[in-house]
Amino acid sequence: MKYGRVMFESKVHDVKEVDGKVQLSDGRLLEENEVEWLPPIEPQTIFTLGLNYADHAKELSFTSPLPEPLVFFKGKNTLNGHRGKTVRPSDVEFMHYECELAIVIGKSAKNVKRDEALDYVKGYTIANDYAIRDYLENYFRPNLRVKNRDGCTPLGPWIVERDDIEDPMNLQLRTFVNGTKTQEGSTKDMILGVPELIEYLSSFMTLNEGDLILTGTPKGSVDTKVGDEVVTEVEGIGKLVNTIVGDRGKEGFPCHILH
Repeated sequence: MKYGRVMFESKVHDVKEVDGKVQLSDGRLLEENEVEWLPPIEPQTIFTLGLNYADHAKELSFTSPLPEPLVFFKGKNTLNGHRGKTVRPSDVEFMHYECELAIVIGKSAKNVKRDEALDYVKGYTIANDYAIRDYLENYFRPNLRVKNRDGCTPLGPWIVERDDIEDPMNLQLRTFVNGTKTQEGSTKDMILGVPELIEYLSSFMTLNEGDLILTGTPKGSVDTKVGDEVVTEVEGIGKLVNTIVGDRGKEGFPCHILH
């Protein structure tokens, strides 16, 4: 089953997907353009993986092996819904998308072994974790402005339940900018896969229900401009649509952050 969250008639609704439509809890069926999409979850802690695909690390000219995964936190303010808008600051030269499989934790997890890790997953969704390389200090100490700007991480549209994804480590990821494919990869190429990430994180801290883990992106980082429509896809989950807009004083500041 696929389920999510939307605004409709000035109210927040928990919804599910039925025959390509959005079904409200009262049974009404709506087209996806009739609702305002929210992130499909109000997360607790948001973990983000950097350089978790070797080809992406090479693409960014980063070849030094990391002794441990590069993990950092994101604030809830960063999340943005399907069909939303993300601001490109006027002072930057390189702002790129990152198509990512996102893990939704389903129950408390501590000291979990990788063979049991998927038992702690509630489901999966799509994240597009935009990055501004102009703001990056270095890969060992990521600058907060790179990954924690308001509305910089579209999420959704749906969460797909764990058992509906046969193998999370064999899913195709693709990104299209204005209809042209610019990124393609597979979760099988992660350095640390879903089970290993849960094992690693739960080895030193408790993961809680509703925590979100963004697992990194493959190669294919292309600069995006104001007006670009960016579509990120993960096999079996769907398509996440986002549009780039200018910052305050140009296109306004219309990004929709977490409600």
